[in-house]
Amino acid sequence: QVQLVESGGGLVQAGGSLRLSCAASGIIFSIGAMRWYRQAPGKQRELVATITQGHSTNIANSVKGRFTVSRDNAKNTVYLQMNSLNVEDTAVYYCNAETIATSRGAFSNLWGQGTQVTVSS
Repeated sequence: QVQLVESGGGLVQAGGSLRLSCAASGIIFSIGAMRWYRQAPGKQRELVATITQGHSTNIANSVKGRFTVSRDNAKNTVYLQMNSLNVEDTAVYYCNAETIATSRGAFSNLWGQGTQVTVSS
């Protein structure tokens, strides 16, 4: 079946940047809207960014001006560019796809495994 594979997390200093990637496996016909979430210890999961199939975007106020979401349909990949990171951005980041049409059928509400982002002061 379809898998979302995330990468790009790690440890960075405050003020630094990271780019997260989330790629869908398999033979992909199309991918609908994709979203990035994050969850810090002891906190609720937070919607960070949304990007539609037509590349329209919505960024959470907490990261607006610092984070940018994009996608490359040819690579079946969504990105989250994170700049000016601060300690409060420390969390596990997850990608989610509303729908993915593949050679094995259509799938909805798919999640990546999560990637840890840690920002040090």
